[in-house]
Amino acid sequence: MPRRKPDEDLFAESTMTFGEHLEELRGCLIRSLVVLVFGFLIGMYFGSDVVSFIQTPLDSALASHVEAQEEKKAVERFDAIEAEGETLPIDSFMLKALVTREHLIPQEYYVDPEAVLQQLKDRYPEKFRDVQLPAMDIVKPVNSDEPTDAELDKAAQIARAALIRVLLFRPVEDDPRTRASGLSVHEAFSIWVKASLLLGALLASPYIFYEIWTFVAAGLYPHEKRYIHIYLPFSLGLFFLGAAMAFFFVFEPVLSFLFSFNAALGIDITPRISEWLGFVIILPLGFGISFQMPLVMLFLERIGVLSVEAYKSKLRIAILVIFIISMFLTPADPTSMFLMAIPLTVLYFVGILLCKLMPRRRSPFAEES
Repeated sequence: MPRRKPDEDLFAESTMTFGEHLEELRGCLIRSLVVLVFGFLIGMYFGSDVVSFIQTPLDSALASHVEAQEEKKAVERFDAIEAEGETLPIDSFMLKALVTREHLIPQEYYVDPEAVLQQLKDRYPEKFRDVQLPAMDIVKPVNSDEPTDAELDKAAQIARAALIRVLLFRPVEDDPRTRASGLSVHEAFSIWVKASLLLGALLASPYIFYEIWTFVAAGLYPHEKRYIHIYLPFSLGLFFLGAAMAFFFVFEPVLSFLFSFNAALGIDITPRISEWLGFVIILPLGFGISFQMPLVMLFLERIGVLSVEAYKSKLRIAILVIFIISMFLTPADPTSMFLMAIPLTVLYFVGILLCKLMPRRRSPFAEES
């Protein structure tokens, strides 16, 4: 057997006292904070772009919500008009096509045909000179200074009957309800700072993870520390995978559920950008941390804390704990909880599979004798 080379592990440390561990923790925190500040300074340059980017899922969900609400209201309104025997301004099928395919929001208005015709005559006298509208019955109150309620009701009915119902359409992205709002003057600056800090944290996360694993390695035996070199890049990859899953696959279903729940209660919503940014930070962070589970399971099996049999025997308890953790790491809605708990349950089985495929005694990373 070839002789084992001297330990050249980057994390190799001597046995440390409790005070030395605290000093090591202080150093890790200071170095991580310095790198985070540098990341924040870089993030300040791209802060506006980050704000626009993180609004993408919210804008998409809001647009879908507004489209669905406007389509529902228009169809209900058209059904009522048809039940009264009046002529519809547009076919219901065509309305749905315009809303769902062209993303146009209908707005119902009433116009006075006489006023419109007069405008056309003024603008194009040669085309509309001979066009005349039927004369409208004019209600003459007995006392013009103080008309009676009956006279006012009669006049209103005649005037309303003379109006023409028209539909005007506008793109859904022009609807103010499809954009998050701010309620204070300084809120935009606060959002820009938080978005810059978010980008800075993402840029600094590789080094921060390195410092975390450095502190963990300081409390391990020399033959256990070599596992850190394997786990560090995978830990970072799993973190970004979880955060990306939250942003690209979880946000929109969660928002759609919350919007539909508000709609079912008849509550109109106008999301605040500050509340949305907090949602953007918490959910990906929770997913990124929770996705470390298979790596943590493999690490604990490597150092002999737990075994494959222990993971299997505690399967039901583990699933229960996963759902409880998902409840705390996500907002207060069942959709996000299930969207986190189901992947974590799968990752738990992945962790068991990794431990079985690379058992501790046959591990290719084990210390050579």
